[in-house]
Amino acid sequence: MRLGVAATPPVALPTLDWLLSSGHELARVITQPDRPAGRGRAMRESVVGQWATEHGVPVLKPGKPEDLLEKLGDLDLVITIGYGVILPETVLSIPKFGFINLHFSHLPAWRGAAPVAHAILNGDAITGVSVFKLDAGMDTGPIFVSREIAIGSQESAGELLQRMAEVGPEVVAEALELIAEGLVPTVQSADGVSYATKIHKEDARIDWTKSATVLDRQVRAFTPEPGAWTLWRGQPLQISKAHPAIPEAPLQAGEISLLAGSLFVGCAAGEALQVEKLRPAGKKEMAATQWFNGARVLAGELFV
Repeated sequence: MRLGVAATPPVALPTLDWLLSSGHELARVITQPDRPAGRGRAMRESVVGQWATEHGVPVLKPGKPEDLLEKLGDLDLVITIGYGVILPETVLSIPKFGFINLHFSHLPAWRGAAPVAHAILNGDAITGVSVFKLDAGMDTGPIFVSREIAIGSQESAGELLQRMAEVGPEVVAEALELIAEGLVPTVQSADGVSYATKIHKEDARIDWTKSATVLDRQVRAFTPEPGAWTLWRGQPLQISKAHPAIPEAPLQAGEISLLAGSLFVGCAAGEALQVEKLRPAGKKEMAATQWFNGARVLAGELFV
């Protein structure tokens, strides 16, 4: 098939790499326009745009979906992977076989922008990857392929998403075969529908009055982005690796203590979060004990 890929984040790279040697023709990559980034706010190309340039694949960076109306008529199919733009039916209908999407959940669970984070926040043991035909709804189209993936008990969203991305080539390959054979995809079930709304920075703020289990999920769900955070002496501080624990001595919610060589922070019901790694404002990630030893934490001080 003559294919296009509409994608923006690094999670698309394993599938893009596979397509180059797949026997299909990768005719075009579509990604979001360059945006200012970093302290200097210099214009920066998306990771996918950089990949396309390095591999000699023509790349489009439309400012709006309508800019694609005259650019897709020669394609059999477009694969979207975290493109980040809602496409109208006038665009979806242009390629011979339309558009398919590689989505990082076991649909119909966790339709929307942040399926991996929401699966971890919800305490799910199983998630998945799905390839479905795009329609006008939000991740509502009929499914070609779906694979279940177990969520590790200490796995962060970043780690899980990378594992899921590595499954991308396998499920996309199967979907392309089914499309070529004329298979009609399966309509999504009306049962088990849930929605994964976009995560904002304020959603990631830690409430130390919650249970250690809930906070553990929050830390894992928001690592690496946007980062679960709290305030320390008025400055934001990110918690990047932690797990539930029972402290040797009782701690109030948010209270910081070094016990038996490990950093504990009190939370609900006499529980604590044992913090392994954190990142203070303006600094790199470090071991929690290293931070504690340099921060001169006073007895009874709190994260808030």
